[in-house]
Amino acid sequence: MPANSSILIVEDELDLADLLVFHLEREGYVCRRVEDGERALAEAYRQPPNLIILDRMLPKVSGDEVAMRLKRDPRTAQIPIIMLTAKAADEDELVGFALGSDDYIRKPFSIKLLLARVAAVLRRQSAAASPKDVLTVGNVVLDHGRHEVLVGGLSLELTATEFRILATLMAARGRVLTREQLIDSAVGHGAAITNRAMDVHIAALRRKLGAAADYVHTVRGVGYAFRVPESAASEP
Repeated sequence: MPANSSILIVEDELDLADLLVFHLEREGYVCRRVEDGERALAEAYRQPPNLIILDRMLPKVSGDEVAMRLKRDPRTAQIPIIMLTAKAADEDELVGFALGSDDYIRKPFSIKLLLARVAAVLRRQSAAASPKDVLTVGNVVLDHGRHEVLVGGLSLELTATEFRILATLMAARGRVLTREQLIDSAVGHGAAITNRAMDVHIAALRRKLGAAADYVHTVRGVGYAFRVPESAASEP
């Protein structure tokens, strides 16, 4: 995705928000900023950005609540979110990914690192929008052009990361992919996502697939595969 992509910065530390705007605009991005979760939701709905940089600890509405609401709403579910937060424990990072964030940066941080992560997330978003092929496995249909997943004709609401993971698994045509392969292919090489975080994404994907949840096969000690279960394949 080219520079001049729009970025919504949600940060209540004014000096940090100023710093982010300064460096991002120098890279050619168009920035808007708000200081609390309530305004973040209003601004995201009013004019959806290409990316949101979101603090977790915010006044009025927490960053976690903002992420959860945006990812549940079809109008904003595909907007990538980078969480930028002082919550630095591994468990906090897992919660962030479970809420649908695409990346998680812990404070204090390097500006160069943040700019690289922003560029990587926007590239992945752009690449995900470019393929036009349709993948079908059993009664699961993934349409890259429409950015839509249907199970038995019913549309699913997936986060951008969940969509990429599912697309990667379906494109493998039943082959087993390691967690590392999924991270590299679906999230990006060198992305700050742990194997445990990938398991969280897979668990969320299974829940949303509903009747097709058992298409996602866990191969212990190796990784995951996506294929029609033998019991379903043998049904008349």
